[in-house]
Amino acid sequence: MATAAAYDEIADWYEHEFLGATDTGHADPLGLGDLITELLGEGTGTCLEIGCGTGAHAARVRALGRTPVGVDLSAGMLGHARARLPVARADAERLPLRDGSLPAVLAVMTHTDMPGYLDGHWTTDSWTDQGLRDKVGATHRPLPELLHAFLDAGLTPERFAESGGATPLVLATRARSAAGTAAGTGTAPGRR
Repeated sequence: MATAAAYDEIADWYEHEFLGATDTGHADPLGLGDLITELLGEGTGTCLEIGCGTGAHAARVRALGRTPVGVDLSAGMLGHARARLPVARADAERLPLRDGSLPAVLAVMTHTDMPGYLDGHWTTDSWTDQGLRDKVGATHRPLPELLHAFLDAGLTPERFAESGGATPLVLATRARSAAGTAAGTGTAPGRR
């Protein structure tokens, strides 16, 4: 729960300063919205966002024809998300859902928040003091280890995409479970 407490402490900063709310919604300097559109695509039914934070991606998911719902460990982040989508406080490792019970699942920028502080992967090193990582830390996993996590979870990667210009900052993956549920994730040095 250390990650949840860290995000509780910065939830207001995250919502109002880090996300850079504008008149048209949240800024998207990493191009996450385009990656969600490309890899999640249009569809119907519920799309569960694991680690939904403040619900910044709910409008994009809704625009794709899906019904966004979210879970997150941080009560502070969920306080902001409630205005954007139905939410519940839950741990991604213990969701009360059957495999294959949802048509789509989305996890954006959550890989850096997964436990790693006990095995030497956790760091608060950051290239800036204006961002998220210097405030809450991050787990860094080498790309092969991250991709193996998909395989170990029984997911089959289907598509990959990246954004961030000539030096990509985000690698995104679409994978499918054996039960047929589409799952997408973005990986980069930030979260949500």
